[in-house]
Amino acid sequence: MAFPQPRPQAPQLPQHLLRTVDCQQGAVRAVRFNADGNYLLSCGSDKSLKLWSVSRGTLLKTYSGHGYEVLDADGSYDNSQLCSCSSDKSVILWDVATGQVTRKLRGHAGKVNCVQFNEEATVILSGSIDGTVRCWDTRSRRFEPIQILDEARDGISSVKVAQHELLTGSVDGRVRRYDLRMGQLHVDFINSPITCVCFSQDGQCTLSSSLDSTVRLLDKSTGEMLGEYTGHKMKGYKLDCCLSSKDTHVLSCSEDGHVYFWDLVEGSLSLKLPVGKAVVQSLSFHPTETCLLTAMEGRVQVWGAEPEETEEDAMAS
Repeated sequence: MAFPQPRPQAPQLPQHLLRTVDCQQGAVRAVRFNADGNYLLSCGSDKSLKLWSVSRGTLLKTYSGHGYEVLDADGSYDNSQLCSCSSDKSVILWDVATGQVTRKLRGHAGKVNCVQFNEEATVILSGSIDGTVRCWDTRSRRFEPIQILDEARDGISSVKVAQHELLTGSVDGRVRRYDLRMGQLHVDFINSPITCVCFSQDGQCTLSSSLDSTVRLLDKSTGEMLGEYTGHKMKGYKLDCCLSSKDTHVLSCSEDGHVYFWDLVEGSLSLKLPVGKAVVQSLSFHPTETCLLTAMEGRVQVWGAEPEETEEDAMAS
């Protein structure tokens, strides 16, 4: 006689506040995990970019060089370089260890909203209010971009890269996916300004959030809508959405002080995480673990699936 299989455990969600980091850099415009999830980057309205230890909440380095508030940042796969972008219209490539500016990339005609490395960190992609995405070679001494994508009819709010594909979201209400290998462009029209786009971890779907307070999941190859997620408030701010590390849940910031978690398949609300009384400005999900970063006003919160063992607990056990 076979025993019944144990029921699969529902995936745990990062609902326990592990620590709060007071970043002391004005309003935190964006928070990002690095490639392995051990560090976090915070982008400040005081023109600084800061690198922190996630587990200890300690400041490791401050990167100063932008002339206006920092809006987004990304870390290279090997943790040796950072890139950031700013309202000062520039993109900066940084050396992590020294804190020095490796290159300052100028060319955008307005503030730069989003920035990302490709997987080998050989190219930086930046999206601007000027409606262009610029591709910069990190190893070249040339100051011009290697490519400019100017299909958008309004500002670029979000850019993501995965292998040979580039995903962009624009205020013109369109999600554009460039197949750089095939030289093809796929466009999905959402009819509301896009605030954030991302690929699912399995590469089959795209997620986009927009100012009609809706997050949408689309089948990448057919453009078919697989899910719509609502209940949060996103009407006037450029806020983040993302997927959990195993594609089980859709997450979004909200202007009502919460992060909303929906079951990806069922579309039902799984968790409404109370972060605070202000707008949840930004979020980032750990690449492999059940851990979440949120940004509100001048602080970053680190959330986990389990309350963290204190030293007293560890000694008692």
